[in-house]
Formats: sequence, structure tokens, C-alpha cells
Amino acid sequence: MNRVEKLIEDLTPGGVVFARLGEVIRIKNGRDYKHLGSGDVPVYGTGGVMTYVDTAAHPGPSVLIPRKGSLNKLYYVDQPFWTVDTIFYSEVGERLNPKFLFYFLLTQRLEELNKAGGVPSLTQGELNQLKVPVPPLEVQSEVVRILDHFTELEAELEAELEARRRQYAHYRSGLLNPHGKSSIRWSTLGEVSKRVSSGATPTAGRAEYYGDGEIPWLRTQEVKFVDVWETEMRITERALKETAAKWIPANCVIVAISGATAGRSAVNRIPLTTNQHCCNFEIDPEQANYRYVFYWVRSQYEEIKSMGQGARSDLNASLIKGFPIPVPPLSEQERIVEALDKFDALVNDLSIGLPAELAARRKQYEYYRDKLLTFEEAPA
Repeated sequence: MNRVEKLIEDLTPGGVVFARLGEVIRIKNGRDYKHLGSGDVPVYGTGGVMTYVDTAAHPGPSVLIPRKGSLNKLYYVDQPFWTVDTIFYSEVGERLNPKFLFYFLLTQRLEELNKAGGVPSLTQGELNQLKVPVPPLEVQSEVVRILDHFTELEAELEAELEARRRQYAHYRSGLLNPHGKSSIRWSTLGEVSKRVSSGATPTAGRAEYYGDGEIPWLRTQEVKFVDVWETEMRITERALKETAAKWIPANCVIVAISGATAGRSAVNRIPLTTNQHCCNFEIDPEQANYRYVFYWVRSQYEEIKSMGQGARSDLNASLIKGFPIPVPPLSEQERIVEALDKFDALVNDLSIGLPAELAARRKQYEYYRDKLLTFEEAPA
């Protein structure tokens, strides 16, 4: 029996009292801040802190609950703040520890209360009817203490992982830096490729193109500087015959060329097809190691992205094919790839290293959070 269970048994042997949220807190609307001066009071919207002003709507602590948009993004604020009209703030009564309420609401999937047809939204009326446990304050404080400890451990791992990623970026830049290396020749992405192609998008909504398709079809939103082992969508053999979609072999370097995704890159580890906004480079193995090319292209993301043209900053195949790449001897490329593969796995692979430890810690945290915040309700 843990300390929380012991406290509940001692203090509330008949179960925990539940109340409607509106009985234990007051939910308040946010307001515009444009009339306020600049200062050090944070202004919260659904996405977090937007700016800083000189006036507070509430001194804190408080739980902020999105009214529109990302309904599962809650905030606990223990200092003076202001909120805009897309997010509620709460005035928590004496029966609840505000941090306890915050942790409890994280378990409640508030997005499922959404009844809106367009932008997800919540109303005060819906929130006020939500049932919340109100155990003795001593129990609430112990739950908060335990969950705060888990949160601190997770934050420490996140900070360490971010530091490792910065170290990796610095290390990668050094390995890929061509300056001062006499054995390097310069080429272009097009010149080190056997074939450069794009794909196509079969007409949306046609069941004969998508229905029971088994052919992996990659969209640019899935091009995220990673190895691609599967795709979110598949197309049919008929789509392959009747449209410009075509197979590309495994281990191509794929560069997105459209809008917000332009400049992002990936490697397909399986044969697949792509949409027309992917520029696919089948690398000539006699000239370059495909993973070396991928690491170079990924390191040049900002430079490639800056080449975008038009209102959407789109790229095109000609621009990407002409992008320069330093080409050291294959043995040197392989040495660079071996080193970067190891470091990349340590900071990005969810099955090993810090990412795996962080994922395990989050699962553990969520398990204990749900367990600690599940109470037997006292009879009415």
C-alpha cells in the first residue's frame, strides 16, 4: 500500500467525495490585451505564452483550459498572468489544490467534450458539469508531490537529450565540413544520382485508386529528416497504371519541394511511391554513399529552403538537382556515415539511448498519474 492509499484509507475510508467542476472552481473568460502596456506579465493563448504585458488578470495559481483549438493543452500557472479569449482561466476554491486539479484534468481527455462542427471548442457549461474527485487536501498534496517528482525527472532527461542533440549537430557539422580537405571534389545532387524523379497524386476520393491498395505512397508531410519504413497511405495497382505515380527503389534520398515542407529530407528504407511534391534521388553507389548524401542534404536544410520561389516558397527539381555537394572518397564517406549513424541513433532512435529512456519514463509517469488520480467515489 502506497502513502496515498494509506492516507485515503485513514482519512476517507468510505470513499472520496466527487463534485461538479463548477462547484469547486470558477471558470473565467480571457480578454484582449491590446490596450495594455508592455511588461513582464505573460499573456497565454491556446499555444502558450504569446507576449508580455504590464497588467495581470489573475495573480495565480490557476489552471488554464483551452476554449478553442488544441483542447488537450492545459497549463498550470503559479504567477500573475493574462489570458486571451481562446483560453479560460480558473479561480480555484479552498477545497482543491490547483496543481492537483491540473494533474487530474490532464487525465480527462477534454477534447472528447467538443461538440463543435468546425474548430474544436469547449463551453463553460460543459466544463462545469465535469465530475472531479475532492479528496482531503493532505491526499491532494501527496499526489502533487509524487507527480511533480516524475515531472522533474522527465524535464531532466529532456534537457539532457536537447544538449546531446546540440552536441550532435556540432559534431555533424564538423564531419561534413569540406573546407581544408584536399581529397574532396565538388559535384551536384543530380550528378551523383543515377536517376531523379517525382511522383504523382492519384485523384482523391476514387476508391479504385486507394480502396484496398497495398503499394506504399509517401506524402511530403511524412518527409521529416528520418528513415521511412512505412507510409500512412497506400495506393492500388490501378493507380500505378493509370497515373504518373511510379515505384522508386529503397534507399533514395527524398527532398520535399512544396510549401511548408520544402527542403525537408528523408530516406525510404523500402521501395515505395511518392506524391508529386517529392524529388527522389536514386544515388549512384559508385560515386556516393546514399546515407552520406542524406546527411549532407539534411545539414543543408536552411540553405535549400532559402532557395524557394513564389508566394509558397516552392522548390523545383532543377534547383535541387543543381545543389552542390562535396564528394570525398567513398571510404571517407563510409567513415562519416558510420560515425553519424551511431550518434543519430543515440539522440533520435526511440528504441535505444536517451529517447528510449525518455519514452519509458513518460509511460511510467502516465501510468502512475492515472493510478494516483483514480478514486473510489463515496456513496451519495
